[in-house]
Amino acid sequence: QVQLVESGGGLVQAGDSLRLSCTASGGPDSTYDMGWFRQAPGKERQFVGAFSWPTGTTSLMGAAEGRFDISGDKATNTVHLQMNNLKPEDTAVYYCAGTEYVGGPYKNWGQGTQVTVSS
Repeated sequence: QVQLVESGGGLVQAGDSLRLSCTASGGPDSTYDMGWFRQAPGKERQFVGAFSWPTGTTSLMGAAEGRFDISGDKATNTVHLQMNNLKPEDTAVYYCAGTEYVGGPYKNWGQGTQVTVSS
């Protein structure tokens, strides 16, 4: 069974940067699509972006474009979410998730990492 472990969260000030990492282990060499989601208190989970191992393509939600970037490191089965110019509204628990095939539903989830942005 694939396990996903996030790291890199923390408390930062508005305008700062953080890099989150998600490492996959215990399963196939690569989870096909790896996505980042976030959930703020009292709000629904929100898609942030995704990285596709087979194609290397990335996608980001509108609010993340221009500030966030996603990349993958095949050697370590790790996907990074680089977040720049963070805003208080980016405060949330960030989760990574993986699919079992390209375009498939997200089946495997990490435990989440807290990101708090103070104003």
